[in-house]
Amino acid sequence: MIDFTPMRNSEIKYIEYATQENITQADLKKNSDESIDFLLGLLDGMIDADVAFEPVDEEANDPYAVEGEEGIGWTFGHLIAHVTASTEEGAAFSSLLARGIPASERPRYETAWRDMDSIDKVRQRLEESRRIRNAYLETWPDTPLLDVHRSGVSERFINKFGNMNAPAAFLFGLSHEVGHYDQIKEVRNQALQARQTA
Repeated sequence: MIDFTPMRNSEIKYIEYATQENITQADLKKNSDESIDFLLGLLDGMIDADVAFEPVDEEANDPYAVEGEEGIGWTFGHLIAHVTASTEEGAAFSSLLARGIPASERPRYETAWRDMDSIDKVRQRLEESRRIRNAYLETWPDTPLLDVHRSGVSERFINKFGNMNAPAAFLFGLSHEVGHYDQIKEVRNQALQARQTA
């Protein structure tokens, strides 16, 4: 799996990394599949109740949440719904950009997190996300256009993350998913411990 720390810390822009490492469709698919496999692996030892367990999160602060839910801890299922939506959004952007479309409107859809209340639903969502991501990569032309960037992003965004071409956009979404790994593992641990002590 790619170490996204330098990109998240703004030590290198995503587009610079993608160019420097000559990131290909195959590389993106490999890393995306590895992330899905890692998240699926976390389901080992869990039961349905663990997926819907409401964790304690002292740092919970989501200004975009529904009123009254800004400070709730996110369940395992909620986190899976969130991270898969972000990676799929990056994949959708990558498809458009690779074909010369400087997209500005965010092509984002997030599964309703309250529906993510069982192991089977989480597993289905992850495998569905794998299929969606890989399908977007398959829409790249044989010679993707790498000089087309997302439009409509703020100067602040560009200063922090850089311009987003096709591989950079995919990496940006995947980086967000990987950035939630520790939180997802913590919620899983809380759920398992709560069940053991009940």
